[in-house]
Amino acid sequence: IKNFNVSIKEEKNDVLFLRKLIPGGSEHSFGIHVAKMAGMPKKVLNKANSILKKLEKSHSSEQLNKDIKSIKSDIQLEFFKLDDPALEEIKEELLDIDINSMTPMEALLKLSEIKRKISDSKD
Repeated sequence: IKNFNVSIKEEKNDVLFLRKLIPGGSEHSFGIHVAKMAGMPKKVLNKANSILKKLEKSHSSEQLNKDIKSIKSDIQLEFFKLDDPALEEIKEELLDIDINSMTPMEALLKLSEIKRKISDSKD
């Protein structure tokens, strides 16, 4: 087993993944950058950056543990309102779909319909 990482190019606060594997581990974690690319809400990204800055200020493991405990209760953010009736309806709809009997076009139309429902529920 060998360790590889994806080569990157950093420009200011952005990271470009170059799609090239290079031997060895990465010197940095790019979880927040990947979350941004995945479309995570700004509130979540800002909170993650805030936590990261607090953790980077600390060099000792003792201070790191104190920082983690002080922010631990505030870490969990809701991405979705879990009791949202629209999400419950979409969940039921997804569970009832037989994807093996759908054509690709039917699947795309169903996905478009679900996406529209989600957009409508946000308004």
